[in-house]
Amino acid sequence: MQNSSRPGTHISHIGIAVRSLGDSLPFFRDILGLRDVPLDDMDGAKVAGLAAGPALVELLEAQDPDSPIAKFATKRGPGVHHICFAVDDIDATLDRCRAHGVRLIDETPRIGAEGKRIAFLHPSSTSGVLVELTEH
Repeated sequence: MQNSSRPGTHISHIGIAVRSLGDSLPFFRDILGLRDVPLDDMDGAKVAGLAAGPALVELLEAQDPDSPIAKFATKRGPGVHHICFAVDDIDATLDRCRAHGVRLIDETPRIGAEGKRIAFLHPSSTSGVLVELTEH
């Protein structure tokens, strides 16, 4: 049963790999009207955050040719890179993943672009979708 004082699992953000923030930002910010949310650059990518209701859109431009975003964009082109779910307890969620044989990319949480603890799950265990977990 879910603790009523916590919001429960929900979409935190969607990460989109782009070739250029300069080319991509105008559509999301100027045409759709999403407002900027400052985020830290991470994992060899420049990150632009945009508020889309309670969730964020993260535009990810590779800065390092060996970064996960660069590899993704080279193989698949620009597009949705990952979906991030906010969970009440990331450690307990990772324990449940392990218990059910879910393949983890991050065995232990690390700090992400929003300054929160995050961990990635391998797409081979999540219906082909790269899933990121973050804690509220």
